[in-house]
Amino acid sequence: MFSYLRERFASRLRERSRRRARLVSKDGRCNIEFGNVEQSRFVFLIDIWTTILDLRWRYKMTIFISAFLGSWFLFGLLWYVVAYIHKDLPEFNPSINHTPCVENINGLTSAFLFSLETQVTIGYGFRCVTEQCATAIFLLIFQSILGVIINSFMCGAILAKISRSKNRAKTITFSKNAVISKRGGKLCLLIRVANLRKSLLIGSHIYGKLLRTTITPEGETIILDQVNIEFVVDAGNENLFFISPLTIYHIIDKNSPFFHMAAETLLQQDFELVVFLDGTVEATSATCQVRTSYIPEEVLWGYRFAPIVSKTKEGKYRVDFQNFSKTVAVETPHCAFCLYNEKEAKAKEKKGYDNPGFVLSEVNETSDTKM
Repeated sequence: MFSYLRERFASRLRERSRRRARLVSKDGRCNIEFGNVEQSRFVFLIDIWTTILDLRWRYKMTIFISAFLGSWFLFGLLWYVVAYIHKDLPEFNPSINHTPCVENINGLTSAFLFSLETQVTIGYGFRCVTEQCATAIFLLIFQSILGVIINSFMCGAILAKISRSKNRAKTITFSKNAVISKRGGKLCLLIRVANLRKSLLIGSHIYGKLLRTTITPEGETIILDQVNIEFVVDAGNENLFFISPLTIYHIIDKNSPFFHMAAETLLQQDFELVVFLDGTVEATSATCQVRTSYIPEEVLWGYRFAPIVSKTKEGKYRVDFQNFSKTVAVETPHCAFCLYNEKEAKAKEKKGYDNPGFVLSEVNETSDTKM
């Protein structure tokens, strides 16, 4: 009993370690980090727009709030300095005929409120700039221009973050597992993909990359070596009519990296199959990419997907997503090489062979019996 639990625990640890090693998660996020980068992080500030868009929402909102509060407080200090230099504050006891640079600034709080009113163009009418100070007029113009720039940049970043095509990718889903079975007389690897919205992805194109560690003839070890995997549907792999769930498949032939794998050795392989779906969002005309990955434990040999599309009595087509990732066991050759040899043997049985050295000669039968 103890040995069984120990083996079970060790297998779980091996499984967890293999799952941590995947490059692309099921939801498409890349598990990679960069170390010892020679360039300074200052280069990310040069492309500040992309940096802001890539930030998480909590950091973006922190920058959004800090940008406005910081600018309001900074210009509030400047307005307070202008009032202090011009001796408009009550502690200077200005005379009745004294004309301040800004009306009704009595301290730092009122200077902050005037800065807020100026930058967001509220204009309550209680505080206003007079024509007494050229410095105040220049500061008003400068704050107004800078306020428009900050407002345009931050609001544009929020809008771009909300409308990013990356969010559209969340409504494209792949099946939990990939399956290997016969399709059209050929051994194929099949994956199911569905569009959860009624709006289409225009010009959709689907393809895959097989990531594995290979050793070159020169002895070089290449980690994450990429091999192209061609996926097709019955109508091709480009310009998909993505209105209903599609089952895409990869034909396992002699050119496929899965050709030398078998049902018994599949779990012993070390690879990661990354599947990509590119398309254009119909509503915004922005390009969109969806990706997911499959490791050997998520590839089921000898299964096919359960039917998902049916037709109702009213003539409508119904998609049952309860069966989206459901699989059914089917009879499948345990390797592609066996299926290939089986077909070749059957073809040879039906094929005739001519012997060029064979000559048909006619024999005249004679009877020596006389009546």
